[in-house]
Amino acid sequence: MALDRWIALILAGICLAYGYTAWFTMDGSLAPFMKRNPIWPSTFPKVLSVIGLLASLVILLGLEKSESSEPDIDYRRLGQYNLGQALLLLALMVAYALGLRPLGFLFSTAAFLILGSFFLGERRWVVMLPVSLIATFIVWYLVQQVLGIYLRPLPGFIGG
Repeated sequence: MALDRWIALILAGICLAYGYTAWFTMDGSLAPFMKRNPIWPSTFPKVLSVIGLLASLVILLGLEKSESSEPDIDYRRLGQYNLGQALLLLALMVAYALGLRPLGFLFSTAAFLILGSFFLGERRWVVMLPVSLIATFIVWYLVQQVLGIYLRPLPGFIGG
């Protein structure tokens, strides 16, 4: 079996476990007044599990295959791809997750976007800095002010 089908089989198992949890265990602990709501906290996980299972089945059954049998990524030639960039970006994601609380949302997100675009090859600082800063502020504003979810904007030692 090809690598993509093995991955689809693993994802199908994950979606089945996730779907079982969403369909059968999450709704049992709902408060009585929430059981009359049209949308429950388990609605989005239910939709995700069904979509993930359908996508996995499409790959497992080979319905997405075109006429060319040439693979997009040859796992035997991983050294020829930009593996260093991918690993550097993964390390940056881990550093972002670890630095989000102590450094604050604005600084850590702006630094993640700037460094991530630099690692991926963007060298025009005139474009990279304003886009990263504006995107960071817009996301913070939408989450903080519109959705009402508190994000610590500044580092703790500054008073955030």
